[in-house]
Amino acid sequence: MTFPAMLEDSADDLYEHAPCGNLSTMLDGTIAKINETLLGWLGYDRDEIVARRRFSDLLTVGGKIYYETHYAPLLTMQGEIGGVALDLRAKDGRKLPVLVTSTVKTGADGQPLLIRTTLFDARDRRAYETELLRARHAAEASEQAAQQDRQRLQKLVAGLQRSLLPRTLATPPAMDVAAYYHMASADEVGGDFYDLFPLGGDRWGFFLGDVCGKGVEAAAVTSLARYTLRAATVYDPDPAAVLGNLNTVLYQEYQSDNHRHCTVVFGILGHATSAGRAMTVTGGGHPPALLLTAAGTAEYLDTSGGPLVGLLPDLRFTTHTYTLRPGDTLILYTDGLIEARTDADRGRYSSEDLLDFATSLAPASAGAAVAALTDLLTRFGTGLDDDAAVMALTALPPPPAGGEPVHRT
Repeated sequence: MTFPAMLEDSADDLYEHAPCGNLSTMLDGTIAKINETLLGWLGYDRDEIVARRRFSDLLTVGGKIYYETHYAPLLTMQGEIGGVALDLRAKDGRKLPVLVTSTVKTGADGQPLLIRTTLFDARDRRAYETELLRARHAAEASEQAAQQDRQRLQKLVAGLQRSLLPRTLATPPAMDVAAYYHMASADEVGGDFYDLFPLGGDRWGFFLGDVCGKGVEAAAVTSLARYTLRAATVYDPDPAAVLGNLNTVLYQEYQSDNHRHCTVVFGILGHATSAGRAMTVTGGGHPPALLLTAAGTAEYLDTSGGPLVGLLPDLRFTTHTYTLRPGDTLILYTDGLIEARTDADRGRYSSEDLLDFATSLAPASAGAAVAALTDLLTRFGTGLDDDAAVMALTALPPPPAGGEPVHRT
């Protein structure tokens, strides 16, 4: 199989078995294409769906009414709509809660051709949110059961928090990876998030971000941001395009007094070579990444490409390209780390303090760097009053059959 053919095969497999449902419909809603993931959720065979049903036929009665009276008209007017909660009806009658994002694809003449829709399984999240709200109401209604309910609430908060983070980080070939999440409060879900995921052809996407606010509302935005970033990468892996997509979804979904936004760093790792991995990154309003070099130095990288994500419409993001050489470690972190209060005068742990600390670590593997930062966060004690997330990626020497070197630009 030729290299272009392998890439095409990887792209097809990524579409078919993505962690989200994907489908394309004609302008009248007739389904023209659907992936295996969504077919598996619904329990249908492909020939029962394609060219035989409209997307609205897959919804519950209430969902179909909302789709036809609100969703479809807004999609026609705006050309895209994202993060809307609907219920699908599976073949066996089960209801499947999902978050739905749709985009109208147009031709060169600007005329609409078809509608692309991505659906995210929201069963776990909805169950956690329902239980969390129920637990909160129960705690407020009964002072006698306050302590017991608080413990239950904390378990639910911890469960919802875990559902917003990867259980384990996938490890790319010739790399060492590690991550850590510190919850500042056992009573509220935080808004920090991160992920590392394969794109095919030994290319990988990664991101780390921080949603404004806390609680169930912030958790909903966090979930939407994570799924949007992963889904957007399937269609266009350019980091600037991915953040542009996230900005559009957040801005359109939360245009109100409860406006939500986030900071984020997003990047793509190229395939492993004898020179390391090419790395293209961009960010919006997020602290700069740290680079610990194999030579024993530490420096901040310019990973900012735009303002806060979701705050304004039509933002443009700028990408930066680096090479993560063998022995180099990239460290991403949220601002909880550099806003910790460190002394009796409530002085903050600054970016300069963090750079000095990183310099004392270099060179260090991802595991060693995250362990050292975990210990640092623990030593802050009550001075650490915000959630903090850390993710580190280290390039290792590839197998002898590695590709051509990649040079820093």
